[in-house]
Amino acid sequence: QVQLVGSGGGLVQPGGSLRLSCAASGFTMATSAIGWFRQAPGKEREGVSCISGRDGSPYYVDSVKGRFTISRDNAENTVTLQMNSLKPEDTAIYYCAVRTVSRCLALFFHGAEFWGKGNAVNVSS
Repeated sequence: QVQLVGSGGGLVQPGGSLRLSCAASGFTMATSAIGWFRQAPGKEREGVSCISGRDGSPYYVDSVKGRFTISRDNAENTVTLQMNSLKPEDTAIYYCAVRTVSRCLALFFHGAEFWGKGNAVNVSS
């Protein structure tokens, strides 16, 4: 049974930092694409970042490049999204997501097979 348990997020002022973590189980991380999507109020869900299980290559949407860093710990089966220099437009519910036996482009273009419950990130002064 696939489980994705997200943690982290919260309220931060513009320019601040937050960290999201996703504890994964029930699938093989080494052959899966795992990452984060977000959905802001009134907007469609968008892919934010992904890390390839095969080679650890990270992918980022243009709006977060240089500010967000995704990493994984295969031993602990966790994926972490470090978010720095946060902006009000980063405010959203962030969802951990996975597409098994896939690469990150497939996760972004074809969507996830499994989703975490979502963690709120609120960037406001």
